[in-house]
Amino acid sequence: MDKIGIWVIPAVVLCIVLFGSFRGVPVFDAFITGAKEGLQSSVSILPTLVGLIMAVSMLSASGALDLLASFLGPAAGALGIPVQIIPLALIKPVSGSGATAILTQIYKDCGPDSFAGRVASVMAGSTETTFYAVAVYFGSVGIKKTRHTIPAAVAGDITALILSSLSVRLFFQ
Repeated sequence: MDKIGIWVIPAVVLCIVLFGSFRGVPVFDAFITGAKEGLQSSVSILPTLVGLIMAVSMLSASGALDLLASFLGPAAGALGIPVQIIPLALIKPVSGSGATAILTQIYKDCGPDSFAGRVASVMAGSTETTFYAVAVYFGSVGIKKTRHTIPAAVAGDITALILSSLSVRLFFQ
C-alpha cells in the first residue's frame, strides 16, 4: 500500500491513452500538437516573464522595496498589521519565489508561531501572484487590455492583507 503513489501517474497516463484510443483519437498526434502549442505559448509569454523577473530583481537590489516598506510601516501599524510583513505584501503580487524568500526570513526573524509569522502565513496562503498570473494568462492568449482585472486583483490582495491580520488576531489571540 505504501508504493501506490508510484503507480498513480503511469495509471492516469495509461487511462488517457486507452480512452483516447477507444474513442478513435490519434493519441500521439494529439500529444505532439499539444506540445507544439504549449511551446509556442511559452515563447510568446517569455518577454513578459523576463520583464517581471528583472523588475523584481531591481526592486529588491535597489533597496526600493525596503524604502517603500518603511514608508508604509506606520499606516500598517495603525491598522494592526505587523510591520514585518509589509515587504511580503509588496512582493507577493509580483513574485511567488520572492514572497517565499521573504516569508522564510519572517519565520527566521520572528518565528512561525509569532503574530507576524502567523499573519504572514495566512496572507501568503490567501493571496495570488497577481501580476505574474495576469502576465502569463493574458499574455498567452494575446489580451493586451486587462480592463478591471488589475484593480480588482489588487483590491483582493489588499483585502487579504487586512483580513489576514484580523483573522489571526481573532483566532489566535
